[in-house]
Amino acid sequence: MPETPNRQSKFNLQGAQFAGGLVNADSVNAHQIGGDITNYNQVGQTEANNSAVKTILILAANPKNSLPLRLGEEVREIDAALQRAKKRELFDLKQRSAVRVQEVYQSLLDFKPQIVHFSGHGTGDDGLALEDETGNVRLVDTQALARLFELFASQIQCVVLNACYSEVQAQAIVKHIPYVIGMNKQIGDQAAIKFATAFYKALGAGESVEFAYKLGCNVIQLEGIPEYLTPVLKKK
Repeated sequence: MPETPNRQSKFNLQGAQFAGGLVNADSVNAHQIGGDITNYNQVGQTEANNSAVKTILILAANPKNSLPLRLGEEVREIDAALQRAKKRELFDLKQRSAVRVQEVYQSLLDFKPQIVHFSGHGTGDDGLALEDETGNVRLVDTQALARLFELFASQIQCVVLNACYSEVQAQAIVKHIPYVIGMNKQIGDQAAIKFATAFYKALGAGESVEFAYKLGCNVIQLEGIPEYLTPVLKKK
């Protein structure tokens, strides 16, 4: 019986694109078909993973004519908590210190954060204390601050005001932002740091903002600090 001759089809597949799981770009030799192969499934997965990363922006201010705060320690503890977190790859920490008004909105424009954390002084109805050009106190009006956050409402999910008497600002900002945490009275450095550290440890573990808030308050209490009722969570 005569042998059937080998039949070879010749197609020019240069420029062809493959999708739908039929061709794996990791295993196919593209030189054999005269073109390049892109694994669209992997590209889409990478883009999805990148979009899931949340940027945390820490804004700190301790004007030279105000009481000194341990802001550096607070920032270090937050950074360490996220570095050790189970899902640390999902968070990108940015920080600005000695912030003035223009640095607040410039940082929001530059980093497009999902979480904004302010560390510093609050004065209740008179506003939050930032710095002026000379490093002295510059109080920021509560309604003006709320309108600023309104402009960035499409991207910001949570605001933490780790400052004394900042419940007033939290109440105004929550009209535009889903979750805002403020302080209903004066809070000491130790309680503020314990709360912030526990809060970001919980977020880094994949917990919700509400759970992280409750854990932060509980840790203050576990440490025997009487200010565990000082942080308050406002929800839109």
